[in-house]
Amino acid sequence: MSAVKRSMMSKVNKKPMIGKFKRKNQKVDVSANKKHKLNNKTRKDLNESISSESDVSDDEKRNYSSEEEEETAQEKRLRFTKKYLEQIQIEEKEKAETEEIDKSAIAHRLREEVLEQAGKLQRKVADEYQVSSDVKILNGHKLPLTCLITSSDNKFIYSASKDCSIIKWDLESAKKIKVIKGLKKNDDVNIGHSDHVLCLAISSDNKFLASGCRNKIIQIWDPVTMDHIRTFKGHRDAISGLSFRKESHQLFSCSFDRSIKLWNLDEMAYVETLFGHQDAITSIDSLYRDRAITSGGRDTSIRIWKIIEESQLVFNGHASNIECVRLINEENFMSCGDDGVISLWGTMKKKPYVSVNTAHGIDEENKQPNWIISIAALHNTDLVASGAYDGHIRFWKCGPNFRTLTPLFTFPHQGFINALTFTSDGQHLIAATGQEHRLGRWWRNKKAKNSVVIIPLIKKPIKKKKNLKKKYAN
Repeated sequence: MSAVKRSMMSKVNKKPMIGKFKRKNQKVDVSANKKHKLNNKTRKDLNESISSESDVSDDEKRNYSSEEEEETAQEKRLRFTKKYLEQIQIEEKEKAETEEIDKSAIAHRLREEVLEQAGKLQRKVADEYQVSSDVKILNGHKLPLTCLITSSDNKFIYSASKDCSIIKWDLESAKKIKVIKGLKKNDDVNIGHSDHVLCLAISSDNKFLASGCRNKIIQIWDPVTMDHIRTFKGHRDAISGLSFRKESHQLFSCSFDRSIKLWNLDEMAYVETLFGHQDAITSIDSLYRDRAITSGGRDTSIRIWKIIEESQLVFNGHASNIECVRLINEENFMSCGDDGVISLWGTMKKKPYVSVNTAHGIDEENKQPNWIISIAALHNTDLVASGAYDGHIRFWKCGPNFRTLTPLFTFPHQGFINALTFTSDGQHLIAATGQEHRLGRWWRNKKAKNSVVIIPLIKKPIKKKKNLKKKYAN
């Protein structure tokens, strides 16, 4: 390994990692980038290829004999040497080009990891995508879906509904694997939910699945077997949001009781309660840092909770109820609400960088902006999506430094888009849809279906440029 590579890798390894909440420091290993091994080409035996006479006829021998006699031994050695040097030159040129590509790839990977740890990474991929027509619709819930998540390996989908049930699906086969049925309010069994399940979260290592419902409890499950592990109580109103901090077992929960609670699932214990919002909290999100972001509903504020610093940042920009907030990376996030606005934010500015008014159009009946219910971001990229009840899921491109938001394409689908999530590999957008809004029954779309919708995202074909072949023309 060259000194340059060792220097660059040492910088990545020295990047400080954020520890777990107060009591323990989490040890997170940053794996060094694997070296790209070059397969050395087998060098041809020049003497054998040049001096092979076994396939030459007697006539050809006689024709070439005079030429061989005219060539002296010194000239013959010189000719062999020139050919040998030419072969070495070709091999070294190919090797240099390969090494240059490898060095460039390694340097690019290191830069991305540094930016990702700093929370500033933005891969530009939005222009590469288009929607495939091979859409899968999964039916299994009896009432409108309220939330869904995917496992970190992108193999499974977990969905929940107003029917109090949770279903585990296989993403590839679109088959139902396991169902946790809802409980009736007079059931003696306490394993499950007896009211609308409003939120789900899964840990990065797929060890814990958390679910929260209107009856103020949080249930912890094994995502593999769907066996019950623990019940958490403490909130005084409906659980509206759950989020695991990445690469940890620290769980954030938010509620209509205007509070945020922290839970340590390694110890299966309650940690702390945070206050600040003046109205029911509608959503929560988190990434790697020891902090969470929440939307305060009708208090029209977004708050970032810094756990270690014991402080909070307050952002204001929406005119009415904020429905959902999602992190794009550690430094940028997006929000939506019933004012029909989608906004892009940065953590260093109290007002949004850009806001798109009537992002989902105007309701033809009441002439008001369509209520935007859900948003999703493909982390560390410029691709985001939004859902409402106007019959379309919309895809957007974030501009440089998140200063613009441009529409890309839409996917038609009837019903309330109550939740959206991208798979981490960017190959699917998954939607939870229903006939009603996830939090109420203000109006109903009888034509819609209560289902999970798997939307494949495919890369556009790359147009080959004519000048690409010039590099190897000689």
